[in-house]
Amino acid sequence: MKRLLSASIGLLASFCVSAQPSAPNIVIFVADDIGFADPGFRGSGIETPSIDVLAEEGVTLNRFYTTPICSPTRAALMTGRDPMRLGVAYSVLLPWDSGGVHTDEHFMPESFKAAGYQTAIVGKWHLGHSQQQFHPNARGFDYFYGHLHTEVGYYPPFSILGGRDFQLNGKSLPDPAKGKEQYETFLLADYSSDWIKQRDKDKPFFLYLPFLAPHEPLEAPDDLVKKYEGLKDERGLSRSPSDKISRLARLSGTESRRPLYAAVVDSMDQAMGRVLKTLEEEGIEDNTIVMFFSDNGASRVYGRGGGDNSPYRGGKGEVYEGGIRVASVMRWPDRIKAGSQLDETVTIMDVFPTLAAAANIKTGNELPLDGVNVLPALTENKTIHRDRALFFASEIPLYNSFGFTLIEDNWKLIQWLKIEPLTMTITQELYNLEEDPGEYNNLATKHPGRVDRMAKEILERRALYPINGTRSRISSPPGWRPPLDWASFPRKDEALQEQPATSMAPDSRSEMLLDYMHGDTGRLIYNCEPTRIPMIGGVCI
Repeated sequence: MKRLLSASIGLLASFCVSAQPSAPNIVIFVADDIGFADPGFRGSGIETPSIDVLAEEGVTLNRFYTTPICSPTRAALMTGRDPMRLGVAYSVLLPWDSGGVHTDEHFMPESFKAAGYQTAIVGKWHLGHSQQQFHPNARGFDYFYGHLHTEVGYYPPFSILGGRDFQLNGKSLPDPAKGKEQYETFLLADYSSDWIKQRDKDKPFFLYLPFLAPHEPLEAPDDLVKKYEGLKDERGLSRSPSDKISRLARLSGTESRRPLYAAVVDSMDQAMGRVLKTLEEEGIEDNTIVMFFSDNGASRVYGRGGGDNSPYRGGKGEVYEGGIRVASVMRWPDRIKAGSQLDETVTIMDVFPTLAAAANIKTGNELPLDGVNVLPALTENKTIHRDRALFFASEIPLYNSFGFTLIEDNWKLIQWLKIEPLTMTITQELYNLEEDPGEYNNLATKHPGRVDRMAKEILERRALYPINGTRSRISSPPGWRPPLDWASFPRKDEALQEQPATSMAPDSRSEMLLDYMHGDTGRLIYNCEPTRIPMIGGVCI
C-alpha cells in the first residue's frame, strides 16, 4: 500500500510539472579529485574552456566545502545530510564492504522524480553495491549508465579487482566496438548528450554526471598526453602529512604526474563541453542549472596525484582547506548574474535543498536536512545563516589515524588523532580563516578556551557515527573473492528480509542499553542524536 501510494503521488506530481514547462533542468558535473587551482581561469596552465565559461556566465563559489574523501561527499550530496549520521564519513565504500546509505534516507533524485523530472546518473556511483536497494536505480534514478565502484580505468575492460564494472540499468555492457571512441570520459559525455536529445521534451530533467576523471590511475588520449608532455610541475609542498611520501618519491626519481594529470583534466573539460553544446543545440541552456565541483581536494602525493590545491594547505584525505575547500561554479542564466563571485560558505549538504528550492519542489525528506537553501545567496547576494558549525572527518589511509575539523564562522579547529596499541596522541590546531586561509599560523595556544569548547563539540559530533559505519579497511577480508561481473553482484530485494537489521540486541530495550554502554564511541541506534541527561550522559531514546 505504501509503495502504491508513493507511486500515485509521483504520478500526480508529474502532471503538475508537465503543466509548468518553465521548471529548470538540472545538470551536475562532479570531478573526482581536481584541485582548487586547476581550472584554467585560475591560471593553472591546463585548458578548461568549459569550466571557464561556466564561471564567466555564472557564479564562482569561492568557499565551497565537501568532505575530504569520495563516498562521504556523494552521500552528503544525495541526502543533504551530514555523512557522520549516515555512517559514511571515515572512509569510502570499498569493494568488500556490504553496506551503503541506509534506505531510511531520502535521495535527491527521488524528490525530482516524484515531481515529474526525468532522472539519470551517468558515471561513478560509489554509494553501495552489495544489495539492489543500494543501487542507483533503487535510489531515484530512471537510468544508470556507468560503474558502481571507483578506479575502473579509462579504457576497456572497465574493471575493479578484475571484475567487469560498466553497466546500463543493472546489465553489464560489452566493450565498445573497435574503431569507436572508447575513452571512458568521452563515453559518459556522449551517453549524456544522447540521453538529453532523446528525453521527453515535455518534462524537465535531472542529470548527474560524476566523472572518474581525474582520479588515479591516470590515462588520457595520446594527443592530449603529447599536448602537456612539457608542462612543468611548479607546485610547492602541501605542508601536510602527505609531504613525507612526496619527499621520498622525489628522492627516488619518481616522475611528476602533473603533465598526465593535466591531460586527464583537459579531456574531462572536453566531455563537459559536449554536454554544454547539446544544451545549446536543444535551446535549453538558459533554463538549465549547471553546477560543477570536485568531490574533494586533489591528491598531493608526488608521483601519485597531479593536482594543485593552492593557495590552500593539504589535499585529498586531509581536513586542511586543500582537502575540503574545492573548485566550484554554477550557471543559471535565468537567475544567476554572469561573472559573479560568492564568498559565503556553501557546503555539499546545501546542494539538495538549494536545487529543490530552485525547481520549486519539495525535498520529500522525513529526516531533517543538515544542509540549507543557499539560493538567496546565489541569486540575491543574501547572507547564509546556519544553526550549526561544519564538521568533517577522515580515516584514510591509515586505520585508527583520524583527522577531524570543526569550522565555526571563520574559526577552524583541526584535531589529528592517532591510536596506537599502547598510546593515543591528539594534536590540535586552531586557525582564523578570515586572516589566515592558508593555515600558516596555529593559534591554539593563544585561545585555549575556544579550543576546549570546539574540541568538546567535535567529540559530540563524533558520537553520532554508527558503530559499524565505514572505516579505513583498505585490505579485503581474508579469503574474500570479488565477482566476475559487478552488475550481477547486488542481491535482489526479494532475496532479502523486509526490514534492515539492527544489532545483536534481542529487543529495542536491550539495544538502547547497549547503545548507552557504548556511549561516545558510536551509535547502535541509527539516526540518533543522544539526549544529555544529568548524572547519566547521552542516551538515545
